[in-house]
Amino acid sequence: MGLKEDFEQYAEKAKTLPDTTTNENLLILYGLYKQATVGAINTSRPGIFNMRDRAKWDAWKAVEGKSQEEAMNDYITKVKQLLEEAGMAA
Repeated sequence: MGLKEDFEQYAEKAKTLPDTTTNENLLILYGLYKQATVGAINTSRPGIFNMRDRAKWDAWKAVEGKSQEEAMNDYITKVKQLLEEAGMAA
């Protein structure tokens, strides 16, 4: 299976992560996912009163500069780690 197929498979597995997954880890996954699927961040930073979208934007900005392939690999690795920590099969 190719990288894109693996990435899509783990994107589906990420939806099964338990509710106990921390916001920090979810934001890391969000940033990597956006970098892998969209590429470089292409929007301006949301205003201070929109904290949720601002946190998501910051997570995406944090991985700026990674190639889409690198972001896909990092995303897969992170999902595997989180599934293992939750005692679920990766």
